[in-house]
Amino acid sequence: MKLLVNIDVPDLEAGERFYCAAFQLAPARRFGADGVELLGADCAIYLLAKAAGTAPSATGGERSYARHWTPIHLDIVVDDLEAAVERSLHAGAIPEQPIRTASWGRIAVMADPFGHGYCLIEFSAAGYDAIASATDSPDAAGA
Repeated sequence: MKLLVNIDVPDLEAGERFYCAAFQLAPARRFGADGVELLGADCAIYLLAKAAGTAPSATGGERSYARHWTPIHLDIVVDDLEAAVERSLHAGAIPEQPIRTASWGRIAVMADPFGHGYCLIEFSAAGYDAIASATDSPDAAGA
């Protein structure tokens, strides 16, 4: 399986500036005025130009770029959390919570200028192993 990440933005140029500066990504292929591929993460990220107020799906509703919550969001793993937060802020991100520490590492909760939330994560030496438990079967993760 190959994972692709698509992020809707109302302004493709502004989205490219933000994501390249905040996450040290680089533009690769362009899809006319409708999209750009960004490389530099473990998978490609595609910014898609989608106007505010347009229907996001056949089920209705309107696309909004006001701050919104979604159960699916980006977690960006970084080596230096303070530097990553500073890059994000300089690019135009909005901090949503103070940096907090957990047994697995530290996290900064942020929002991009287009209303999408994301987390910057700096793992401890143990990382998620600090909180992981064994599964009943080797293929439980695929269930």
